[in-house]
Amino acid sequence: MGFSEFSEVTAKVVPGYGVASGKSEDGRFPDGTLDLQIPIFNKLGLNLSNFYRGTLNLDLSPYSYRLAQPDYEFEKVKWSKFLPAENFSFYPCSVSTSCNSFSESFTGFVYWPHPSTKPEFHQDSNVIEVILPFIPDIKYGVEVKIKALNESISFSASF
Repeated sequence: MGFSEFSEVTAKVVPGYGVASGKSEDGRFPDGTLDLQIPIFNKLGLNLSNFYRGTLNLDLSPYSYRLAQPDYEFEKVKWSKFLPAENFSFYPCSVSTSCNSFSESFTGFVYWPHPSTKPEFHQDSNVIEVILPFIPDIKYGVEVKIKALNESISFSASF
């Protein structure tokens, strides 16, 4: 088996908290946390203007992931008057979907608020949050493929 500079696994789209998109009933963030964060990330040098203001939550089970080198890392981002400043990292990735024999790939980032500074809304260890352009007709339970450079993210079987 040859060395590959990419890792790719199949993942399942699962519900998240709905806070990033504003679908939750959290009155602190009626339009979602990303609506507040994206303008700050843009000012810091990461233009996410064309991305959907919500995350796609992917369950990688039975795989796990290891984050390595992010493309962007921001420390002490004060984006909410309700929460302390947080650290964020963004890892490049692509997500491929297949619908009705048609496959499409979307380029984006794994969105990783550092757990050490994130006071609420922690993910299961096999769930990864991805920020992408809007994907029409995506639904919970759908399988997608997530691909990333090994230098950024690596996937492996977890037993």
